[in-house]
Amino acid sequence: MATDLPAAAPATTRPAGGLAGGPTGGPDGGLKVRPDGVDDSIWAALGTVRDPELDSPITELGFVSAVLSEPAVLTVELRLPTYFCAPNFAYLMVADAYDAVAAVPGVRNLVIRLLDHFASDEINAGVAGGRGFAGSFPGLADDELEELRITFQRKAHRACQEQVASHLVKQGWSVSDLASASLADACAGQDLDRLTRRRNDLNLPSGPDAPLLLHDDGTPITQLDLPLQLRMAKTTRISIEGNSGLCRGLLSVRYNLPRPADVDQVIVSS
Repeated sequence: MATDLPAAAPATTRPAGGLAGGPTGGPDGGLKVRPDGVDDSIWAALGTVRDPELDSPITELGFVSAVLSEPAVLTVELRLPTYFCAPNFAYLMVADAYDAVAAVPGVRNLVIRLLDHFASDEINAGVAGGRGFAGSFPGLADDELEELRITFQRKAHRACQEQVASHLVKQGWSVSDLASASLADACAGQDLDRLTRRRNDLNLPSGPDAPLLLHDDGTPITQLDLPLQLRMAKTTRISIEGNSGLCRGLLSVRYNLPRPADVDQVIVSS
C-alpha cells in the first residue's frame, strides 16, 4: 500500500453501549505491559485482540499504551513497534479493539486511538466512523480485510498443529503414526488450548475425536503428506516466533521499555 495517504480527521467518539465506572486493577509482574488502574473487564476484552501476523494478544505484546477512564468517555491508546507497520494489520487491531471493548457491559462512549503511526489519522477516523478499511483509504484500498484475517488464522492454526504434534513425537510417537492421532491423544496444556481456539475461529472440527492434523479445508492430512506438511508448519511457527521477538524488541527500543526477558537480540538505537 502507498504511504502518501490523504489527511483525515483525528479520532472521534461514538456511542458504544453501557456504564463507565472508575477503573480498578493493578500492573502485571515482569515486563510491565498493563497500564496502571485498568479495569479487569477492559483488560480482558483487549486480551482477545491479536496481532494477526504475530498471533499474540496485543496485551502481551505491549501494544496497549494507556487506558484512560473519564466520566464521559473511555479512551484506549495503542502503539506499534514502528512508524511504518503495515496499515492493514494496524487497522485490524484498532477495529478489533473497538469491537471488543465496546461489548463490555457499561461502556458508553469509546475512543480507540492509534499513536505514532504514519496512517494514525486515517485509521482512527475510519474506525470511529465505522467506515471499514476501504472507506478509510478511498482510492487506495479496494477491499476489506476478512480474507487477510483468515489467511493469518490459517497460518496460526498450522503452527499450533505442529507445536502440539511435536510434543507427541517427544513422547515416542512416530511421524507416520500422527496421521491417526486425534485431539484426545494430544498433551493437555496451553498449546492444545490454543489449537482448539484456532479450530473454533476457523470453524474446523475441535472435539476430542477430531483428527489432530488437518489441512486448511478441514480434511485430514494423510500419512504420505505428513513429513512435508509438518516441515512447512514448523517453518511457519519459527517465523511467527521470530517476528514476535523482533517486534517486541523494536517496541522496547522505540518507547524505552525494558527488553523482554525472552528476546535475545539486542537492538541498539542510533
